[in-house]
Amino acid sequence: MASFVTEVLANSGKLEKEDLGTKISKLSRRVEEIKGEVCDMINKKYNEFLPSMQSAEDLAMQVDHVSSDMDLLKSRIENEVRGGLFVSANKFTELKQQLEKNTVVLSVLRRLQEFDAAIESYNRALLEKDYITAAYTLKKVMEYKVKNRSTKLALLGNIGFFFWLKSWNLTKKKNNNKKKSNIRKFFKIKKPSSLESLLKTELHISCTSREEGSSSGPFLAFILQAFAVLGELHSKLRFFSKHAIPMYLDEETLCCSFHRWQFLLQLELKFKKKKLKKTPHINVSAFLLACQVIQATEKFEEMLKNLRFLKDDATDLLRYARNVNAHFASKKCQDVIVAARNFMTSEIHNTIKISPDSKITLPKLPSPESGDTLRMQKVTKSLHNEMVNLENEKQLSCYSFSVPTCRISESVQKLLDLAYQTLLEATSSSSPCAVQLFYTVRNIFQLFYDVVPTYHKENLQKFPQLAAIHHNNCMYIAHHLLTLGHQFRNSLPSPLKEGFATFVDLVPCFRRLGTDCFLAQMRAQKAELLERLSTARNFSNLDDEDNYSAANKAVRQVIHQLKRLGKVWQDVLPVNIYCKAMGTLLNTAITEIISKITALEDISTEDGDRLYSLCRTVVKEGPHVFTPLLEENKNKKYQEEVPISVQKWMKFKELMILLQASLQEIVDRWADGKGSLAAEFTSNEVKSLIRALFQNTDRRAAALTKIK
Repeated sequence: MASFVTEVLANSGKLEKEDLGTKISKLSRRVEEIKGEVCDMINKKYNEFLPSMQSAEDLAMQVDHVSSDMDLLKSRIENEVRGGLFVSANKFTELKQQLEKNTVVLSVLRRLQEFDAAIESYNRALLEKDYITAAYTLKKVMEYKVKNRSTKLALLGNIGFFFWLKSWNLTKKKNNNKKKSNIRKFFKIKKPSSLESLLKTELHISCTSREEGSSSGPFLAFILQAFAVLGELHSKLRFFSKHAIPMYLDEETLCCSFHRWQFLLQLELKFKKKKLKKTPHINVSAFLLACQVIQATEKFEEMLKNLRFLKDDATDLLRYARNVNAHFASKKCQDVIVAARNFMTSEIHNTIKISPDSKITLPKLPSPESGDTLRMQKVTKSLHNEMVNLENEKQLSCYSFSVPTCRISESVQKLLDLAYQTLLEATSSSSPCAVQLFYTVRNIFQLFYDVVPTYHKENLQKFPQLAAIHHNNCMYIAHHLLTLGHQFRNSLPSPLKEGFATFVDLVPCFRRLGTDCFLAQMRAQKAELLERLSTARNFSNLDDEDNYSAANKAVRQVIHQLKRLGKVWQDVLPVNIYCKAMGTLLNTAITEIISKITALEDISTEDGDRLYSLCRTVVKEGPHVFTPLLEENKNKKYQEEVPISVQKWMKFKELMILLQASLQEIVDRWADGKGSLAAEFTSNEVKSLIRALFQNTDRRAAALTKIK
């Protein structure tokens, strides 16, 4: 019984009697059969490498017939059945999907046919030794394979492997043919035994104009062009240039890069110059001295002009050869700057410890000239006479001008080593090169000044320890800059030795750089301390438990912050800087507490007791924030010297006494403006505290009259 779709379409007079669904089903089965046969043929041919050219042609014809039938059927569906599709949309959707699937399969089969044709073309080109055509064929197929990576067909993987084997085979044949040409004897060059034999070293390259059975044109040129098509020419030339000219350099030879460049340029020009039917021998003296480099360059430049590769007024090559020392110095300076920048962008927290006893291995400088020796003797004699005159005076410590014990970044130590080494090289260089190297060292420090604060800006603001290390780094560099120029000045050529070799002008910049960074961190810590104390509710009405709890928490948070900073800066900052920094921060905290308490207008007995308790906590715990050294038993000295580091320490202790003292004790400690209380507080501050602590009585009035 015909389907409903068939009946509708038959009644409309637009289809033949044969059922459309039946036709598509038969066509699908036929496509599957052809697909199976094609896959079987391809597997046999490319997986098992069996010849089946006739089967492939027959199958190709069958594919063409099926494709033609499918196009005809598709046209009929589009033109004749469109009017009735709305009646059975689902049925025709399925038919259309089946048709599209068959179309995709046919597309893949066509591509396989193209692959097979490409293989035949490749084989013919290889038999004719037409390597360029073979290379283009392989390149085209491999490019198509890359573009169609999304096609998930196992057979394509096998074909890709087959083409890889063909590509490897083609490369092998080209290498073998290249070896057959007259390019030889350059892999066995030995180091010359003498300067004469070195200067006579020659490289002879010649190649036949064509090979028997090859296309017209130079055979070697075809090989090179085939390499270029497959993208291998650059690597082959690099390999050739690396092994063709082994460089044996010593102190008397110059840059091998210049000679290698010269050789490769000659080689490339002679290969590409098509009008030269016979390639002449290339005579390259690979090892030349400075005056001979210039002479060889003049001849080479003249040859290029004769070949019309250069204009008659071109002088770039010769100018390069004459300035080869300057080019070497520029490359050296560039490498130094790159190395210095790597040190500057490395981690700051990797530190080393330095002390006054630390010794830096200074480079061994050449002996000064006779005039310099005489001048140094005069300076030494003058200093000796001055020391004799000061013989009975107090002598300075041997550590007076030493860097105090602290920690600096390991990268900064390497940076200074780089600066010393570069200046040492400048002492043995010509005057222009020495000047260039000297100013490169100055540029290193200028770069540090600009790069480090910017590159590490976030970490320097966020981490107190890194800010302290950066402070030490800057001070350490400034310390070396004081004498760096003087150590090398007498060994440098003119005009540096006349007084231009100095770094003293950079010293204030680096000191300011380190100080500014650390002071910014100090300001941030001060702000955090004041923020914690702002939660103490002005230390008022402490008889209320909530108010007392808030004030007590604020004080303990301040102590905790200071102790944490003490541990962070411990063994990092110099002891004097450490104590000064911690003393400043503790002084900020107690100054704020003093100002809050002296501003109170009414202090009850219970309030006074609790204020005294809070102050006692600060006095007891405050000294323990001073721990500059890792050894605990050595920190006691600095904890006992808190009044020296904390400016308001004694005033804070006097405030504690006032909170518990009687009127008479206050008057006695004032001692008519000569006592310890008068040394820390003004008369108005003392009167204000008396009014807040005591009720208005005759005794209070009498005490107030004595505070003058």
